[in-house]
Amino acid sequence: MQLTSYETASEMMQRLSVQIASELSAAIALHGRACLAVPGGSTPGPLFDLLSQAVLDWVNVTVMLTDERWVPTDSPRSNTDLIKNRLLVNSASAARYIALYVPGLDHVGGARALSQQVAPNLPIDVVVLGMGSDMHTASLFPGAPELSFAQDARADAVMPMVPVGPDLEPRVTLSAQALETGRQTHVLIIGEDKKTALAQAQRLSPIDAPIAQFLPNATVHWSPV
Repeated sequence: MQLTSYETASEMMQRLSVQIASELSAAIALHGRACLAVPGGSTPGPLFDLLSQAVLDWVNVTVMLTDERWVPTDSPRSNTDLIKNRLLVNSASAARYIALYVPGLDHVGGARALSQQVAPNLPIDVVVLGMGSDMHTASLFPGAPELSFAQDARADAVMPMVPVGPDLEPRVTLSAQALETGRQTHVLIIGEDKKTALAQAQRLSPIDAPIAQFLPNATVHWSPV
């Protein structure tokens, strides 16, 4: 694991956006296409704003989320608006987007259907991951009954998941196997609490700290604020 620290989140987002754009351009030059997997939530929004302005051959880039709540794409609980309004704009509007939702199916059947869409885009050229204070990443949650299946090397590219806790929507997540295909993996965290969780994750197994599975080959980007 490589840890890169920054003074501010603004500096981190700026430098990481340049790095990701360079990695996508290199993948396009080498393979004729590139695949980018990104997290939802509020943290990566500023990164998306910057990355959307990068000058590269976006028409040959496929973008997908690392995980998603199983809600329609027009739901305020979906991350699709975040992607469409902050990443797939400006220069990046030409990119192809795979939404992790299939109308008319539940999250189990939807995961099977989505695996057929996602698998041809593997390996992923650039994976960006977040991490919760519980050391989950994507929708790989400690204690979730489906976690061991999603971490199995034989898992489909997309797996169903229900977080532990009351009133939480079913989700789908890229499996650990799919995420591990990432040629470049970046973990994005902010705050002292996340740095403490990161140190703890390095001492635990992936079943207890799912992020641990990806740390050996990842660059972790951290800022205190």
